[in-house]
Amino acid sequence: MTDLLTNLALGFTVAANPYNIGFCLLGALVGTLVGVLPGIGTVATVAMLLPITFGLPPVGALIMLAGIYYGAQYGGSTTSILVNIPGEATSVVTCLDGHQMARQGRAGAALSISAIGSFFAGCVSTVLVAALGAPLTSLALLFGPAEYFSLMVLGLIFAVVLAKGSALKSIAMVLTGLLLSMVGSDLETGAGRMTFDVAELSDGIGFTNVAMGLFGFAEIIRNLEMSAESREIVNAKISGLMPTRQDLIDSSGAIARGTILGSILGILPGGGAVVASFAAYTFEKRISKNPERFGRGAIQGVAAPEAANNAAAQTSFIPLLTLGIPPNAVMALMVGAMTIHGIVPGPQVMVKQPELFWGMIASMWLGNLMLVIINLPMVGIWVSLLRVPYRLLYPSIIVFCCIGIYSINNSPTDVVIAAIFGLFGYWLVKHDFEPAPLVLAFVLGPLMEENLRRAMLIARGDPTVFATRPISAGLLAVALFLLALAALPMIRKRREEVFVESEN
Repeated sequence: MTDLLTNLALGFTVAANPYNIGFCLLGALVGTLVGVLPGIGTVATVAMLLPITFGLPPVGALIMLAGIYYGAQYGGSTTSILVNIPGEATSVVTCLDGHQMARQGRAGAALSISAIGSFFAGCVSTVLVAALGAPLTSLALLFGPAEYFSLMVLGLIFAVVLAKGSALKSIAMVLTGLLLSMVGSDLETGAGRMTFDVAELSDGIGFTNVAMGLFGFAEIIRNLEMSAESREIVNAKISGLMPTRQDLIDSSGAIARGTILGSILGILPGGGAVVASFAAYTFEKRISKNPERFGRGAIQGVAAPEAANNAAAQTSFIPLLTLGIPPNAVMALMVGAMTIHGIVPGPQVMVKQPELFWGMIASMWLGNLMLVIINLPMVGIWVSLLRVPYRLLYPSIIVFCCIGIYSINNSPTDVVIAAIFGLFGYWLVKHDFEPAPLVLAFVLGPLMEENLRRAMLIARGDPTVFATRPISAGLLAVALFLLALAALPMIRKRREEVFVESEN
């Protein structure tokens, strides 16, 4: 306990640096803006800002990127409640009751409960990140190449089990991601693999190109299909931001349950904030004495998913900082940002760079406080931004995306590759394929290959090394068990119900 308090004191000393406070505020503002404006997305924004982080100090850059991620969870609720359009995928379920409350003249209460729930969940999950950091780092130091390979296999299986829709399609996405990660030069021999004699592919496909295409360009194409009439903006003046005593009583249990559920699901690779928000909403509806009120303006239907997605957004930093495993696409980009600054994600971060580790954790508390202050008084500004026609908004988004992609390697080919992935991403969405498992597999592919080869070299080519080492065998056993569960029709039906439930 003393060590934890000492480390947190170090973290607050780092986070309280005026520059870092500035980066935290900038990240929170950009994140809120990203969450409010539909069609940009956190992954595309973080990918766009990666080149900017070259010239920034490592701690400040990561604090800013983290602020964008959890800030977007706050901002997404504003559009869901006022316009019935989720700015973020994590806020889809907030539309159901949040917009109904706005139509009933209770937009203020919905927005304030969303902010209170998010703030509470953010604070609790930050404590969890701080408390679990040291023990998980100690455990990670016991890991060798075989254990790391098995852990990554488990992460990809989680991505399959927890992804929305068909497990078979999720497996296809994982395999596609692994194949794409192999494009380029062989790790050992330097021989070209799947480059088709295209010189630009000899270094592999850039992660930013894949992420920007699948999440940025594809989302823009999808948004262009929406009619302007579908954006029903609440024009009435938003008053009564303070929730009533009854609102606080009704939502307190939902906030607590959403926080617990989100914190657990955020740690799991492949789960994250989207699954957390759907699961929390479904759980609240199941245990409610009046389930018929859900979808008609129940305040629990706003409180639970908003608490869950914020808790999950912050606990997803645990596997990244302690094990070096990104649990979702945004965390995969954070790995890219750390690599740019020569930081190797994993258990050594806490030991070798405690200022970075604890500074990021302390900045999350400051960031959550900033977000409450940013979101409630500035609702009017966000609403006026939403009135900008999308036909004027999307060309500027595309230009910024292209500048971001081009500036990394000064290569026009990268922009073309991103555009191809944009069309591919649009096709995936249209055919109910989830792109997130593909991105996770793409990031983990080179790490898996490297650890597989190292494990086989150490074992002199004996593949049983993965089954004879206890930790590795345990991780693979859990992975097989989860895959078997996903294959069972009854379980598969239950998985889909989590998402379908919210549409009824």
